[in-house]
Amino acid sequence: MSWAPFQIHIGKSHEASGSGHSMTALPDPSKPTLLCLSHLRWNFVYQRPQHLMSRCSKLFQVLFFEEPVPSEGSHAWLEVKLAEKDVRLLIPHIPASLINTHKGAELLRGLLDRYLLISDADPIFWYYTPMSLSFTDHLDAPLVIYDCMDELSAFLGAPTQLIDYERALFKKADIVFTGGYSLYESKRKQHRNAYPFPSSVDIKHFGKARQSEEEPADQAAIPGPKMGFYGVIDERLDVELIRDIAIARPEWQIIMIGPIVKIDPRTLPQHPNIHYLGPKTYDELPAYLSGWDVALMPFAINQSTRFISPTKTPEYLAGGRPVVSTPIHDVVRTYGGSELVFIANDSQAFIQSIDHALKAMEKPSFVCTQADAILNGMSWEKTWDDMYALIDERLRFSQASDYLPVVARTRRLPSRR
Repeated sequence: MSWAPFQIHIGKSHEASGSGHSMTALPDPSKPTLLCLSHLRWNFVYQRPQHLMSRCSKLFQVLFFEEPVPSEGSHAWLEVKLAEKDVRLLIPHIPASLINTHKGAELLRGLLDRYLLISDADPIFWYYTPMSLSFTDHLDAPLVIYDCMDELSAFLGAPTQLIDYERALFKKADIVFTGGYSLYESKRKQHRNAYPFPSSVDIKHFGKARQSEEEPADQAAIPGPKMGFYGVIDERLDVELIRDIAIARPEWQIIMIGPIVKIDPRTLPQHPNIHYLGPKTYDELPAYLSGWDVALMPFAINQSTRFISPTKTPEYLAGGRPVVSTPIHDVVRTYGGSELVFIANDSQAFIQSIDHALKAMEKPSFVCTQADAILNGMSWEKTWDDMYALIDERLRFSQASDYLPVVARTRRLPSRR
């Protein structure tokens, strides 16, 4: 098995090989570069990585390196797409038989090395998955950040080597961020520079759901009352709970939005009042949320949900909808004392909580006022500002002092408060 000479493919066009690379494929040398190594694709579900990297791109050229795509031929090549201004997607294509193998890691190593060489980049590294160490452990960086948004080792199908790679990443990382307080309490024992950063919310975007909008056609045809969930539909959902609700209250319509991943769709409950509408874009979500009476978080209580801190909690609230959730630790800790997030331990309590939430929605202005109070001060902008303050501070007092002037010249964010 071999690879072709290093190729950059821009969109569907094959731009360059060896020399003469298109400048749209390469980062602007006048700005510092940040390499984000992600297990989530940019165009999969718009969530924490996209929110943070979009804001990061105001200061840095962001290279978003995704997990490999199986290639049709025997060669490895790198596809480059401009996702948005100063965010470039680096999508490696390698033979399908080599994905998740030692040889595959060597191919990824070569593709990334060659791209960094021709772009003359000396990036800060931002890891979302420890598995990326399999092809980056030989590289030095001015700063290494590990944004641990989930306990990936607890997810269905997690690689057996993940825990070992995470131990190695803790040794390499200068800063560790966590996607919630439960994760922080676990990871701070493994790294002395760990900081909790629960996922935040774009209040303006989801606030559109408070307006009377025309519902999307596939949801508008469904009669009310409607209660919904959006997100990845996987092993973390309590499918028996969803089934119990549908059977107990056939007049309630349960809307399920999102891709079905890692589980057999045939195992999902099928009833006339359960509607699987498939994945929707981030821009479409407020329109769907606007048609719901209650937002649901029917997560199973198991190892895969032990450390989660669902982004959708503040998004639902920003949309002016009460939330009914199973007792996820971070949800209880952050929102359990509010009058809008109802916590239920079993199907009977969940159904009773939905009744209470429907009652609350009889006064939508009260719900919005309460939601605004809960979300006061929350924003992705603040999350990024606070993260960057720690990054900036670390650069100032590290051996990467020669990197600092470049960052300082382009800095546009306020000092750490």
